[in-house]
Amino acid sequence: MALTLSTPARRRLRTLGFLSPWLIGFSVFFAYPLIATVYFSFMHYNQIQAPTFVGLRNWTYVFEQMPLFGPALWNTLWLVVIMVALRVVFGLTLGLLITKIKTGPGLFRTAFYLPYLAPPVAATVAFVFLLNPATGPVNGILSAVGIDGPNWFNDPSWAKPSLVMLSLWGIGDLMVIFMAALLDVPKEQYEAAELDGAGSWARFRYVTWPAITPIVMFAVVTGVVQTMQYYTQALVAGKLASGVSIGPGSVIQPGYPDHSTLTVPQLVYSMGFQNFNTGAACVLSLVLFAIAMAVTMLLMRKRSGLLSAED
Repeated sequence: MALTLSTPARRRLRTLGFLSPWLIGFSVFFAYPLIATVYFSFMHYNQIQAPTFVGLRNWTYVFEQMPLFGPALWNTLWLVVIMVALRVVFGLTLGLLITKIKTGPGLFRTAFYLPYLAPPVAATVAFVFLLNPATGPVNGILSAVGIDGPNWFNDPSWAKPSLVMLSLWGIGDLMVIFMAALLDVPKEQYEAAELDGAGSWARFRYVTWPAITPIVMFAVVTGVVQTMQYYTQALVAGKLASGVSIGPGSVIQPGYPDHSTLTVPQLVYSMGFQNFNTGAACVLSLVLFAIAMAVTMLLMRKRSGLLSAED
């Protein structure tokens, strides 16, 4: 006897069929890894022997006995605040300038976008060479005008600002996004503002800014998420500056100089794959996930408030 389904049941099955690719991807690539991370955070697991339950011992170790957790968390939050803010401001400023200039906008657009196309490792190697205190051209130019250049990646107080400069060097992605948003603002609104006597700042404040606010929030949220995962550039820059060769079989302790470039993702890798302390690595991952979620939700609430205020 053929099974006859009611119309609502067929509609629910059809909806489930359309959602099944997303549900499978969400379960395999997000839900299962997250549940497994929570599970292993309460286990002692060295990736060889079977895991054993240890309660809150991994959490206590990370928060009370791991000396590098504090510096890594501070460096990560410092980069999130400073790097994301400066990237958004610099990207928006470049977008404004290139959309306004009349001569050679294509040349400037290409020049600022090209560094973003370089792979992260290659771009970091080139940037560390430029800032090399002994042989780099930047300190040579500063010396020619009577300025003693800093040691950049070899100085703990200059290492994080140097990473920020590296991120600004590859600002091409944000510049293109902001340019698209700026060119999408209706010109009639600028013309109406000029007829009302609005100056440059007033036109930006009351015409440009409300139109590009969703794009700015998008840039901030994605920037926070990306910076919370900051790993490759800090690791490569620290190793190159320290003079340690990077090759097969070499053991790399991140954070040179003096743990100033150590981030939480680097500490997760070090705990999980160099020290085989899977439980502590899972605790660090959950802390990072909780901070990223909290910051993202706060920014999304702010975004909703800004959009409501503009409406």
